[in-house]
Amino acid sequence: MIYETMSPKETFELGRKIGLEAKAGEIICLDGDLGVGKTVFTQGFAKGLGIDEAVNSPTFTIIQEYDEGRLPLYHFDVYRIGNPEEMYEIGYEDYFYGQGVCLIEWAKLIEELIPDEAKIVLIEKNLENGLDYRKITVSD
Repeated sequence: MIYETMSPKETFELGRKIGLEAKAGEIICLDGDLGVGKTVFTQGFAKGLGIDEAVNSPTFTIIQEYDEGRLPLYHFDVYRIGNPEEMYEIGYEDYFYGQGVCLIEWAKLIEELIPDEAKIVLIEKNLENGLDYRKITVSD
């Protein structure tokens, strides 16, 4: 499914709608260049889960856990992972195969660990369509 958003608010809202439909055990991989709106999408997704807490990219902690919504959200940012083996050290399997939802930024860096059933959300800019334009492709 391809969506087009024209503002951060619309990107947030799309994330919220997808969060409303999220199910326990889902893994969603967020891909896109720096500054395309992965965190804005994630903030909307968290809102869709009923999480009111401030959501930020866990760049320096690798994972941020949010337990207050209808499902736990495990927000990974694996940009700084040097080797997929580091994921074992944080016990990634407990998150991937638990009762929450995993949202993983920069998932391509650990693609060998991602289950086949994971959803992919690709966020792309196209400056010809405006600074805030985003093409968001959601695939299973």
